[in-house]
Amino acid sequence: MLEFKLPQLAEGVDTADVAEIHVAPGDTIEAGQVVLELETDKAVMELPSPHAGKIDKLLVKKGDTVRVGQPILTLTAVGDAGSSESNGVKPADAGLTETKAATGTAAAAKTAPAGASVSGAVTATVPPPAGSNPWAEVHLPIPAGPATRRLARELGVDLRQVRGTGAGGRITAEDVARAFAGNGAAAPAAAAVTVPPLPDFSQFGPIQRQPYSRLQKTAANNLALAWQIIPHVTQHDLADITDIEAARKRFVEHAGPGAPKVTMTAITMKAVVACLQQFPQFNSSYDAAKGELILKQYYHLGVAVDTPTGLVVPVIRNVDQKSVVQLAHELTAVAEKARNGKLSLEEMRGGTFTITNLGGIGGTAFTPIVNYPEVAILGMSRSQKQLQLIDGQLRERLMLPFSLSYDHRVINGADAARFLVRLASMFADPFRLLVEC
Repeated sequence: MLEFKLPQLAEGVDTADVAEIHVAPGDTIEAGQVVLELETDKAVMELPSPHAGKIDKLLVKKGDTVRVGQPILTLTAVGDAGSSESNGVKPADAGLTETKAATGTAAAAKTAPAGASVSGAVTATVPPPAGSNPWAEVHLPIPAGPATRRLARELGVDLRQVRGTGAGGRITAEDVARAFAGNGAAAPAAAAVTVPPLPDFSQFGPIQRQPYSRLQKTAANNLALAWQIIPHVTQHDLADITDIEAARKRFVEHAGPGAPKVTMTAITMKAVVACLQQFPQFNSSYDAAKGELILKQYYHLGVAVDTPTGLVVPVIRNVDQKSVVQLAHELTAVAEKARNGKLSLEEMRGGTFTITNLGGIGGTAFTPIVNYPEVAILGMSRSQKQLQLIDGQLRERLMLPFSLSYDHRVINGADAARFLVRLASMFADPFRLLVEC
């Protein structure tokens, strides 16, 4: 009898939700065959089995939250049927306690062997005791997910001094943000935002409830967190892209077969790096705990991609070292992986600045939310033809709207205006863009 346990998926990722199950008891699988799809805070990934054999029992179901090291299924290697009983292992008992513990059921405490620790099983369900510091006086694991713990470390917040407002007293990212606003101490009860209950909308007409995926819930929490922590300001400007767009179209028309499509996003990435090098505070993070600005000497740009399961931001690394054609090729590849749910966690980490392009949809301006812990994000809207007065004559020019949101603790309005003026001037002069990038 072989027992397949959840392996370490990535650094700092301790749990994942079961999104899809591709096998059933009685199926015969090969080594490397995908048996599950798992959803973490940032990605959906396939889980292949390292073993070949016949599946005896599935120990998880769709929607379960599984922990690293938790048994997922048991299987018998081809030709080894019945060997598990001869070795004293009963398939019905294999991994039973751990499975129930990981899914957070109270029954785990009843089924665990004598002397076994079940603290992990009750982490998400035990309500916090009364008092201002609910977890400071008990020896249970703090009920907080990996992303929340990572945020607390970055902000210097002691999770044992934070009152959780989530289900069963679970500490959320918003709780950490409120604690951070109180200089790392526990946020007073009065400071917490009380969300009023929703009315019963069904009394007004038919309704339908659609559950959020883990990825969508994480995105919602991250956006709310960024909006709470960062004092946002958005600067808008227009860039004359008439000449650069004409040159781009000529290049695409004459590109050979199999050549990547050079988009305005790829060109913008190169121009942005030149601006980041001139204004390094835009390529930084603010360490509020130490009162220091962390200036990054690398240029990894995130590019927002709209997918059926939610917004994801794959990161293109070392943009300063790549040509526009290379960037176009990478953009095409990561966008395809993102839409198919194949991005790895590593491909969404380490960004220093983000670009989000809504030009393919429409709009004239918007306020993108900074991707914390970055300090700035550039939004692009749909380019439009406008009449511009040039040398005393009206001329039709193609204008691209830029929207730059930034952290006002790090960046002042004058520098934001200078950043966009520099960026727009590079688009207006293709030769300057060529020379400086």
